[in-house]
Amino acid sequence: MTMICDTCGHKEASIRHVTRSYGKGKNILIIENVPVVTCSHCGQSYLTAETLHEIERIKLHKSNLTQERKVPVAVFG
Repeated sequence: MTMICDTCGHKEASIRHVTRSYGKGKNILIIENVPVVTCSHCGQSYLTAETLHEIERIKLHKSNLTQERKVPVAVFG
């Protein structure tokens, strides 16, 4: 799906899905499949207002919307 970039106005923006982490330690929350708008023309990546609202909703209701998983961690280099 191609869309217009909110930053530069070109029709070369697309949506990719990423995993994002919020917080740290015992308060960390990992959200998978977060839609990020990325423009191949200007290189800008951003979250839409709708996505930001959904992230806040997930954070607010995290006890009902999450499942516990063990997360392996690797060090780069």
